[in-house]
Amino acid sequence: MADANQKTLSKVPEVTLIFWVIKIAATTLGETGGDAVSMSMNLGYLVGTAIFAALFIVAVAAQIKAPRFHPLLYWITIIATTMVGTTLADFADRSLGIGYAGGTSLLFIALIVSLGLWYWSLGSVSIDTVNSPKAEGFYWFTIMLSQTLGTALGDWTADTAGLGYTGAAILFGSLLALLAGAHLWTAISKTTLFWAAFILTRPLGAVLGDFLDKPVAAGGLALSRYTASLALMVFVAGCILLVPQRAARASAH
Repeated sequence: MADANQKTLSKVPEVTLIFWVIKIAATTLGETGGDAVSMSMNLGYLVGTAIFAALFIVAVAAQIKAPRFHPLLYWITIIATTMVGTTLADFADRSLGIGYAGGTSLLFIALIVSLGLWYWSLGSVSIDTVNSPKAEGFYWFTIMLSQTLGTALGDWTADTAGLGYTGAAILFGSLLALLAGAHLWTAISKTTLFWAAFILTRPLGAVLGDFLDKPVAAGGLALSRYTASLALMVFVAGCILLVPQRAARASAH
């Protein structure tokens, strides 16, 4: 009976309000933590990307190997994706010199291709189908791309578009509110809305992270990246430990 019940469960959490709260906090942590390694430690974007890519690979391997959904392991993997996304986007945008617009465009295309291949291979990109190693592989690769895209998009909006960190946060927060309204009051595909919201939470986290640790003259609060990262880690850990999370119900398609 236990085995039969396990087959009805996905390896990812049920999408609830606490899921989005932790997701935004985790992506903000990814921004401050990624910048702490690449900038505050002066390791650079390439070395930072190599470090976080290794952590990402280890975390994903552990996640796929796990027989069932484990909240702590899942969110550690999410944080790993958002940290590697931060340093990878910064490396592409700044070190390679393709700029925010170029990086955002290339990453958006890569994300659409990843979703397209996932759908073509398995017939669905719904989180309800993330209950096999192949589906998990597509899921985590797509998430890594979405986190990287979100970093580039957040920087582009705050810096190039001139909205600043507060203006960009209001923009992405408003877009997420519109998606929430669409979820509640329209018949738009829930899977489409999920991925749109998942992508948009990353630039929101990126600009919130920058707001916390950038200089006051640049529109930030000038907090230490280490202090901000530690506070966010405590908050995320508290949410995971204090608020129960269940695995999403799985389906064949």
